[in-house]
Amino acid sequence: MPSKKLKSATATHATVGRATIADVAREAGVSKATVSRFLNHRDKLLSKDIATRVEVAVAALAYSPSPMAQALKRGRSRLIGLVVADVTNPFSVAVLRGAEKACQEAGYLLMLFNLGNDGAREREAIEALTAYQVEGFILNTLGRDAGALANAARHGKPVVLVDRRHHDMQADFVSLDNAGAVRLGARHLQKAGYRELLFVSEPMKDVSSREERAAAFRAFVSEPAAGLHGSTFESAPDDEAGLDRALQALRARAADGLPGVLTSNAVVTLRVVASLARLGWRLGADVGLVGFDDTEWAPFVGPGLSTIAQPTDELGRIAAGCLIERLKGLQLPPRQILLAGTLMARGSSQPARI
Repeated sequence: MPSKKLKSATATHATVGRATIADVAREAGVSKATVSRFLNHRDKLLSKDIATRVEVAVAALAYSPSPMAQALKRGRSRLIGLVVADVTNPFSVAVLRGAEKACQEAGYLLMLFNLGNDGAREREAIEALTAYQVEGFILNTLGRDAGALANAARHGKPVVLVDRRHHDMQADFVSLDNAGAVRLGARHLQKAGYRELLFVSEPMKDVSSREERAAAFRAFVSEPAAGLHGSTFESAPDDEAGLDRALQALRARAADGLPGVLTSNAVVTLRVVASLARLGWRLGADVGLVGFDDTEWAPFVGPGLSTIAQPTDELGRIAAGCLIERLKGLQLPPRQILLAGTLMARGSSQPARI
């Protein structure tokens, strides 16, 4: 049974804060080294009396060792830093889930840093996570600050890039096959009878995935055999009027034909759906729509939104797996892993259903 002295000390400590190893040593009347031996299961080096005193002190003070401190003593934090451009984007959240599962299975914890689409914070993100002794990085950033990535490399930490490339950086890269996915969506609109197409993206600003998708769209509509006309529009979050005008111009160009829209991600898809509602147009009948990212709400918007589903869980798992392989000492040239998207056809790209 704990002594009255220990009970009193426990009550006093509870008003101060979390117990430390020094508190345990003081209550047990031993050195911190002795407490450390006990906590590291080396109590065979201690007499039964001393081990019991330490055990009673630990229980009385409700002491629990810091996982970070223990990891750092072993020279490993078991932490992986994940930096995402925008945590409000469903893609980022879905990739995070996949990466987290893979990390947990391998005995690692994931630390998240959200840039909020502010490229100026990339360096801050790398430095902050480095301060927490992360062992490596998974980056889904805007890719505009080469210095931030050089900082990660300078610390000798492996990096895996997800979805967005970084110019001149040699690292494993895991992404959707953007060109193949764009062709999948555009061809679907073409087969459904939509001939005048518009690709709507967030501002590209050197973001590789946005640029790749826009380039693939232009390449597809420019093929003579496609029989299509196409243009692109960069949608800013505070420019609803600009998006409305772009859609009105699309429909005017289509004349008596059917206009179709391909959106670059779920954020833009919502903007387009809101614009169509403002204009009073019907999905499918007035304008066809296929959007990247198959969100949980996509089947319930209008007649159902046709989408290109990204294998987000697999992207996150593979990215984490690549990084963990590097942490275990794998030495290979940088790898590029591209995964295929899946068309989820619904009413927004089927004019006959409206």
